[in-house]
Amino acid sequence: MDLAWFSSFLIRLIQVHGAWIISVVVALESAGVPLPGETILVAAALLAAATNQIDIVVVVAAAAAGAIIGDGIGYTVGRHFGLPLLRKYGRYVRLDENRLLIGRYLFFRYGSAVVFFGRFIAVLRMFAALLAGANGMPPGRFFFFNVTGGICWACLFGFGAYAVGTEIYKISETLSLVSLGLFIGAGSALSIIMRRYEFVLLRQAQRALSDR
Repeated sequence: MDLAWFSSFLIRLIQVHGAWIISVVVALESAGVPLPGETILVAAALLAAATNQIDIVVVVAAAAAGAIIGDGIGYTVGRHFGLPLLRKYGRYVRLDENRLLIGRYLFFRYGSAVVFFGRFIAVLRMFAALLAGANGMPPGRFFFFNVTGGICWACLFGFGAYAVGTEIYKISETLSLVSLGLFIGAGSALSIIMRRYEFVLLRQAQRALSDR
């Protein structure tokens, strides 16, 4: 997919639907649907930096609300239907047996941290809440780390992208393109690192849970 076209498409959606589209896309991604929640948050923050069409506080609040609600839905589904449902239908949202095994391993070791920091990691963002429910994480503990994680994530990426966007629009077009290229390159490198780390986690999970 062409990156420029996709970014323009997201911005048009935000311009038409405002904060609602941010909340809905982020909520669906958090519930397990493979949608670009973080991308639409960043796009909305950059739009707020460049124009007066939407306020950055509204962007961040909408993203935080979507994250919290979506994770709550994912947790409820996981808690009531559990691992059998995830094993049967998980492949449709890229949640295969290997990622289920990684999820079990992480919750056995770092349950609360997974809910909080999973919001910041692409490979966990869609599945952390589902796995929290499926692995029986207590509702009160999940709610606390879900709310704090959702708010921190929305603030970091929303206000962070807004600050970067504000600075980009202050400098020349050439430097803007260079900055954008560096930003995309850094994001691609991080994505590669996370995919490699997923294999490391899988090996650790296989060793740790081989007798369970």
